Amino acid sequence: MDLLATGLFVAGLVLLVGGAELLVRGAAALALAAGISPLVIGLTVVAYGTSMPEMAVTALSAWRGQSDLAIGNVVGSNIFNVLLILGLSATVVPLTVASQLVRREVPIMIGVSVLCLLMALDGRIGRIDSAILVAGVLAYTVLSIRLSRRETQAIGQEYTDALKKRPCAGAITLNILMLLAGLGVLMGGTRLLVDGAVSMARALGVGELLIGLTIVAAGTSLPELATSVVAAVRGQRDIAVGNVVGSNIYNILAILGVAGLISPVNVGEALLTLDLPFMVAVAVACLPIFYTGNRVARWEGALFLAYYGAYTVYLAMDAVKHESMPAYRTAMVMWVTPLTAVTLAVLAGRAWIAKRGPFESAGST
Repeated sequence: MDLLATGLFVAGLVLLVGGAELLVRGAAALALAAGISPLVIGLTVVAYGTSMPEMAVTALSAWRGQSDLAIGNVVGSNIFNVLLILGLSATVVPLTVASQLVRREVPIMIGVSVLCLLMALDGRIGRIDSAILVAGVLAYTVLSIRLSRRETQAIGQEYTDALKKRPCAGAITLNILMLLAGLGVLMGGTRLLVDGAVSMARALGVGELLIGLTIVAAGTSLPELATSVVAAVRGQRDIAVGNVVGSNIYNILAILGVAGLISPVNVGEALLTLDLPFMVAVAVACLPIFYTGNRVARWEGALFLAYYGAYTVYLAMDAVKHESMPAYRTAMVMWVTPLTAVTLAVLAGRAWIAKRGPFESAGST
């Protein structure tokens, strides 16, 4: 592999993560100083800020006409966020899931994932589609701000603690400079990473889509990985889960929407037949898992990790056209996936019956 391409990619990745960290810290501190709800900061500023690497990479790729890299980064990041980040976080510490996430954010994540698939069926995400997506993220942000007025004091304090103390007036200028510096570093890192990723794809003889779905998606998702794992270790309720769900919503509505406004994004057959449906399936799988006891247990986290491993193996086998790939795909589609779906449906049904049981008993007496 070309050492220069690898060096560009690694340098760009380091700058992306560092720039995103500066951006998130500066934006969150300014939002707290302005009196914005801590819960809104957690679901929007933090979730959106940790998605800035995806935004920068996808927008630049769209500008250059590299559609496979642009949409591959979004789809790959959403799969990575749920299966690897939540899976790893849950294996470290079982995650508690707020009922608000189960009732509102997860259905929204499922809805926008399905919408993305439907928009892509004609082979492209056009400018009208993209305008609808951007309007959706604006509506979602406004909804989050309005509903945040109902948050409890405990949840508000939790997000305040997670984002450190409120800044004093003298620190506002420093936070503005931190935000601007983060944006500058982010932009520089983006250019290096995209150039390195394209050069790596050519040197390895694989398509830009595969690089976008795997290496670029994993690299640009490092801020989400760090945020969620640290939040899980510290026992900060919902932040590990809320960051991932909020980021996935933002990835589709804002990032893909902005990319499509810059230049219509072409969607290849490989994405339509595997990656986009798999992204939707991953989003749907969150609902029964989150609903069962409003938590993600360690075994469920391990299941997520196993599925990410299986998905990565499939991509690698498909890239080299391995002779056993058709049999592997058949096993996943015909046996493993349906069995998992039935198991999750049964668990969700049992949890639903358990929650309704006392009410039904009371009504019958």
